[in-house]
Amino acid sequence: MLRIGLFLAFLVVPVLEIWLLIRIGSVIGGWQTVALLIADSIVGAWLVRREGRRAWAALQSAVQSGRMPDRELADGGMVVAGGALLLTPGFLTDVLGFILILPFTRPIARRGLSWFLRRRVQVLAARSPYGPMFTPGGGFQRPDGGARGHVIDGEVIEGEVLDEEPRRRKEA
Repeated sequence: MLRIGLFLAFLVVPVLEIWLLIRIGSVIGGWQTVALLIADSIVGAWLVRREGRRAWAALQSAVQSGRMPDRELADGGMVVAGGALLLTPGFLTDVLGFILILPFTRPIARRGLSWFLRRRVQVLAARSPYGPMFTPGGGFQRPDGGARGHVIDGEVIEGEVLDEEPRRRKEA
């Protein structure tokens, strides 16, 4: 399913970009469309640089404070992905790039990415040979379905045990 989606994205997105460029060019003119794309790229490069520095500073701060930098790593990845989308000529990819880069739209994109990745991991885990071991609630379940195993009576002995053999003979 993911392969089909990627194939369609690489097929449909360029066609939509060309169609949109032609439509905008016919409304505002060819040179104005090119100027708009150049201005879009300049603003995008400035934003990527600014937000990249902020993401890097937040990552360093999280690491120095000793906490897991999960949000900061996600923000850094989204800034990089947004910058790559802004390098691609076209208005649709620029809009998506700005959504990933702007600080007030990035949390929405982060939640959407988190939701997508969580669903993807759940699907892959369910397909694995170990999928039946995990309940939908996230808890671990024994493969045999039981909550507890067999109870084995025993005795805890503190200290060194030098020879187990005489003890086993006494019990038998």
